[in-house]
Amino acid sequence: MSTTTVKTSAPADKVPADTAPAGKGPRRGERSLAGSLTSHGILTVASLIALFPIAWLIYLSLGPDKDDYLHPGDILDKMTFDNYSFVLQHTPFFDWMWSTLLVSLGTTVIGVLVAATTGYAVSRMRFPGYKKFMWVLLVTQMFPVAVLMVPMYEILSELQLIDNYLGLILVYCSTAVPYCAWLLKGYFDTIPFEIDEAGRVDGLSPFGTFARLILPLAKPGLAVAAFYSFITAFGEVAFASTFMLSDTKYTFAVGLQSFVSEHDAQRNLMAATAVLVAIPVSAFFYLVQKNLVTGLTAGGTKG
Repeated sequence: MSTTTVKTSAPADKVPADTAPAGKGPRRGERSLAGSLTSHGILTVASLIALFPIAWLIYLSLGPDKDDYLHPGDILDKMTFDNYSFVLQHTPFFDWMWSTLLVSLGTTVIGVLVAATTGYAVSRMRFPGYKKFMWVLLVTQMFPVAVLMVPMYEILSELQLIDNYLGLILVYCSTAVPYCAWLLKGYFDTIPFEIDEAGRVDGLSPFGTFARLILPLAKPGLAVAAFYSFITAFGEVAFASTFMLSDTKYTFAVGLQSFVSEHDAQRNLMAATAVLVAIPVSAFFYLVQKNLVTGLTAGGTKG
């Protein structure tokens, strides 16, 4: 006995989307060609604007004369890497690098540690004045550097921390910790309290819960705080030039000023040094970029 298969056409209102007639415009979720070209054009222009100062700095660093910045067109015919050789061999560049990395990394470690414990305590514990405490931290950011300079100098002088790396690190922590504490407090608020309760059930102390359970979940927030602390110490000038008296203890930001004086301006050497200075920052950013982007966009974990 034979069977016959009858094929029926699908109703007109159930025709698959991919069989819709052509020429009706883009489907939902798709971008038109004009829109795609416009967005790519805007992004290209924005990228060129952002990269132009960097490219211009590198270009000026290849000019052999200190006045080449006045006639940038002439650099093409006499490009050289002599500026980089001079900076590396005849300036305290490596002393500046050591001082900058020591101060920046010290500020990052101490600042993030203090900010993380502060933010966690305010987020999880209810002690007298915990709300006002965070506002006090915020108020400390309202004082300008000029107002803080004299009392900080007096304090460091009494503690014999003038021209001392630890003194400068503590000064930078006073700037980085309040912001990072607010940042991490908000991040810890997004981590479910059930995780703390599970830690206590397993016999962990509050610090053990914080170190073993909360900190691993807060890596993106810690990365943002670490990057902010590092950049704060790396590029600061006013405190470093006031509290560090020895030439060999200058940070990069202060060392760059030595190329420009009242009677002379070696801008070619300054440009070459600035390019070399950007290498440690770029390397640090590369190390934390994954967690940095997550911390800036996600804002925390979800239970």
